[in-house]
Order: sequence, then C-alpha cells, then structure tokens
Amino acid sequence: MDSCPTSEDREGEAAARRGASQTGDDGPHRPKKAQGAPGGSFFRKVVYAGLALCLCGVIGLGGIVAYYASQLPPIDQLTVPKRPPNIAILASDGSFLANRGETGGRTVTLEELPPYLPKAFVAIEDRRFYDHWGIDPTGLGRAAYRNLSNSGGLQGGSTLTQQLAKNLFLTPERTASRKIQEAILALWLERKYSKDQILELYLNRVYFGAGAYGVEAAAQRYYGKSAREVSLSEAAMLAGLVQSPSRLAPNRNPEAAQARAELVIAAMNELGFITPDMTKTALGAPTEPVRPQRAGSANYAADYVVDVLDDVVGTIDSDIVVSTTLEPAMQAAAERVLVDELNAKGQKFNVSQGAFVAMRPDGAVTALVGGRDYEVSQFNRATSARRQPGSSFKPFVYLTALERGLTPDTVRTDSPVKINGWKPENYDRGYRGPITLRNALALSLNTVAVKLNMEVGPKAVVQTAQRLGITSPLQTDPTIALGTSEVTPLELVGAYAAFANGGFAVVPYVITEVKTTDGKLLFNRPASGGLGRIIDPSIDAMMNAMMHNVFVIGTAKKAQVPGWPMAGKTGTTNDYRDAWFVGFTGNLVAGVWLGNDNSTPTKGVSGGNLPTEVWHNFMKIALKDQKPVGLPGVGGAGQDSRYANAGESARSQPQRRPRRQKNFFERLFGL
Repeated sequence: MDSCPTSEDREGEAAARRGASQTGDDGPHRPKKAQGAPGGSFFRKVVYAGLALCLCGVIGLGGIVAYYASQLPPIDQLTVPKRPPNIAILASDGSFLANRGETGGRTVTLEELPPYLPKAFVAIEDRRFYDHWGIDPTGLGRAAYRNLSNSGGLQGGSTLTQQLAKNLFLTPERTASRKIQEAILALWLERKYSKDQILELYLNRVYFGAGAYGVEAAAQRYYGKSAREVSLSEAAMLAGLVQSPSRLAPNRNPEAAQARAELVIAAMNELGFITPDMTKTALGAPTEPVRPQRAGSANYAADYVVDVLDDVVGTIDSDIVVSTTLEPAMQAAAERVLVDELNAKGQKFNVSQGAFVAMRPDGAVTALVGGRDYEVSQFNRATSARRQPGSSFKPFVYLTALERGLTPDTVRTDSPVKINGWKPENYDRGYRGPITLRNALALSLNTVAVKLNMEVGPKAVVQTAQRLGITSPLQTDPTIALGTSEVTPLELVGAYAAFANGGFAVVPYVITEVKTTDGKLLFNRPASGGLGRIIDPSIDAMMNAMMHNVFVIGTAKKAQVPGWPMAGKTGTTNDYRDAWFVGFTGNLVAGVWLGNDNSTPTKGVSGGNLPTEVWHNFMKIALKDQKPVGLPGVGGAGQDSRYANAGESARSQPQRRPRRQKNFFERLFGL
C-alpha cells in the first residue's frame, strides 16, 4: 500500500526538479516552453509600440489638421463667395458687342449645357467624382505612385471638389498646409452642396486662360460661341485645357491641345459617357478654334457703357445684360474710316490719334471710337480727352449774338483787333472788311468771332455753351471765342445735337435697358419727352442756315453728301495741334477729332482737310439708301439743295437774281 508523501519527500522532489532544470535532464519539451515566453513578449511589445506610434501619428495629424483648420473661417460662417458679375453688352439690334467684368462671360447652369460637356470634365479630372466624399484616397495613392515613379508627369490627385475649394477660398501655392486646408474645405463643400451643384460651381469658376473664367467665357474666347452650342470635340478640348491653360490653349499650341482632347474623348468612351460612334466622330473631327479677334473699337464703346452703368443701376451683384443704342454698322463704319485715314495719311501729316462720336439728335449714341487701336491704348479719347476745340466752338458765340438780336445778315468788320496786347489773326492773315455774320462763320474769321464775343460778353458765351451741354471748365476771357478752353468730343457733339433737333436740350445716352440674365428688369429708359427747349425755333433755324453755309462757301465744302442738307463747323488750334469737324443732318450728328496724345503739332492738319474727309466718308455710309431729312427750321432736302445751288449761282452771277421780296429762307442763306 502506498503511503502519502512526507514533507521530506516533497522537498526532495522539488530539489530534484530544480536540479533537472539546471542540468537539462527534464526532457526535450520543457526547455522550449521556457524559451518561448520571451519571444511572445517581444512581439507583443512591437505591436504595442506600433499601435502607440500610430496613435501618436493620428493625434499629431489631428493636431496639424486642427491647426490649419483654425486658420480658416469658422465652418458655420463659411459661405461660397459670389462670382464677380458679368456684364453682357448688346447693340441696338440685340447683337452681342462685348463682355465686361472680371470673368469674361456669364454664369451657366448644367441644364443649359450639352450633357457631354460636364461629363468631359469628370472623365479627365475626377472620374470617381460621384463616388467619393470630397477626397479620393484612391486618386491620391495613384498620384503619389506616379510622382514617386516619375511616370505620367507630376500628378496632383485633387478631386474636382478640392480644385473648386482652391479656386473659391485659397491661393494657388502648392504647399502641404494649403493641401490640408483644401481637403478640409472639400469635405465642407460635399456636406453643403450636391454633386451637381459642386460641378456647376466648378464649371463657372475654373480658369481657362486668356482672361476667361468659367466654361461660357472659354467657349466664347476660343470658339466664338456659347458653351451651350459647343460640339463634343470642342467640349473635350475645353475639359483638357484646364490642366494647363497656358500650355494647352488650342489657338497657341494646337498639337498639344488636340492630343489632350483625344485623351479626354478616350476617357469618356472608357467610362461609357459617350458611345463608340460618338467617339469615332469626335476623334475624326478635330476642333478649329477661332482666330483671336483684334480688340476693335467696340471696346471703347463698351468701356463707356460700363462707365455710365453705375449711374443707371448702381451696384450690381449678378450677371446682367445691357441693351444699348450702339448701331453695329455705324460703329464699324466709324472705326474703318478713322483708321483708314490715319493709316493712309498719318505719317505724312504727323498725326497719330483720333476720336469719333456719332449720335441721333436726341442724344442716342450710335458709334463711339476712342482711338486708333484699342489693343495699343485703351484710353478713351472720345469721352475722356479734353482738347481745345478751336473754331468749332464759334457756333456758341454766334448763337449768343443771335439771341441778343443780331441776324445772319448783320454786318461786322473783318479787321485787325487788339485786346490787352492780344492780336488774334485770321488763318490766312488777311482781312475782308465789312462782312455778314453768315459768311464770317462760314469762312471761320477769327476777328469777327472775337469782336462778337466782346460785344455780347465772354460770360454770356460760356453760359450758352453750358446750356447746350458743355460740362468741362470754360474760361470767361476774350480767347474763349476761338475755343481755347478744352472739351471732350462727346460733349461737343452732344452740344451740336441741340441744333439738329430743333433747339432741345440733349444729354448723350447709350443705355436703353438693363436686365438680369433671368429676365428681371433693372432699368428701362423712359420714352424721351424732351429735356426742354433751350434755343428759340427761329434762332435755331438761323443757326442751321449759317452752319449750312459752311458746306456751301466755307471750310467744309468737300464734306457735302449730295441730296442731303447738312450743317456744321470745322476747328483748328494753334500750330495745328488739334483738328475738328462736327456736323449734322436732320437725323444724325457726328464729330471727328485728330491730333497727337502729347499735343505735339501736326503737319498742317486742319478741320477742313483730314477730319472733314473722315466725316464725309462716314456719312456716305451712314446715310446710304436713306431718304434725306431736312434741317430743323430750314426745310426739306429739295429746298436746301436748291438754296445751296442758288447761293453759289447768286455769288457768281448776281445780276440774274429776280427782283422781288426775299422770303425767309432766302434771307437766311443770303440769297
């Protein structure tokens, strides 16, 4: 029978076990267990250390994200900045003239665009756009791999949402801090807006080069059409362009642009956005961008529209459409005749610049050219250049005299005059003795104008000019009679319009209507009821008859257009620095200025030569195929032509004039 182990036995067994452990006699399995425990502990330590490092990394990354997030406005106060408004300017016939504003085109909605246009951007810029939540880890990984392997060029990995966030809120610098902020803002955009809303915002904000922001501006810039009308090939070209607008502009680098467009088309086909037939057609029809148009004179007119727009509607915060009085045919004619004259004779006569303004007798501006070449100089000489008008200011002197009781038949003496040491002379330095006011104005005699000015008073002459619309500062001194105070072409032509409309005040205008792009009316010019009469009808008739005489015997004889009664006045300043002609019919007023911006003298350019030629060439185009209109108070075209011919005949053969009582019109014309 076994007996229970005693305490001595247990102590002996323990000592034996300790000895076995030390000598290795305990068998093959026990040493393995003793060695495995430290290895397991090391693995656990590695795991724990890795987890700790990851946790620290997450905390650190969170801290970095939190720091850069703190540099942004509070999320609950964040709003998408409004897109700068576009101003679309239309001619009187509704045709498009120009865009103004920072973007170069108006906002468009996805519904307005052909479906393949927004899909082209998704295909090439962010094919997982509808699947990710603002940040695309797959895209980031792919971009990182390509960047590290130097394959496929430098990749950004930014989603469309991130690109939009950058365009809306951030600077274009490529730094880690900006990328973090970009990602934060992208997440906010995805939470705030739907995918289609984000895509629409993107298409209206992304930059396409050449000053075009948004797909509408880009379509107009590169293809001369609305984004609503672009073909699949053109849509692909526009989508490819945003990667590098300067390098991929189709009008500057067509080969690279076409290659990029083909990648876009292939991506669209791969994603099923277009059919194989559409792909084949698009690849077989490369786009043809329009040639960049020269910045024509319509830009001067557009600048003037923007200048006065604030007075019409005040501050604008959305895209608008402005309808104007500008007539495309007249605008084109004014530019052509002015530029052609300067190109043909500018070098010979040392004249480099010019301005042209045409308007209806009520003040509606139909053409406005502010210089020879808008690309070279955007300074608008028609509206902003103040120059001495010379003798073209004299009608205000004669009008003042007629209003004091004188008539066209009143005689004054053309003789030397001296005022406080000033001795004005006629352009030919000769004197004619007694002469009627009618002929003195037609021949532009300085002595008679100066004497009339002193007779009625310079202050009265200045008041007359201001009453007719001259707003530039005028000096009330004897020299004002010869146009020594500076005026702009626009205000001088506007002042002459009062003669052409029968004596009513005129304020030149160019805007007829302003609407938002969704049709809300912001301004509508009321039907003109007239600003009030400022010249008595009989006085206006006498002035028109006297200025018609300028075409009959005076300095504008070669400006006459057969069949049309015309009136006007030339102007030339000292040393031929400025040359003017302002003239009118019963339905159109136009004025020309020629000179140099630095006021250097020309070589003999006077109001009676180059400006008169420009005016005549314009009027031949503007009045073509129209029925002649009589001058207010003078009569119809037939009467005026007859009087003009009779006047010349009477001066050459006075003995043939019938002896009878002269009628009113004969007295006006001195027949």
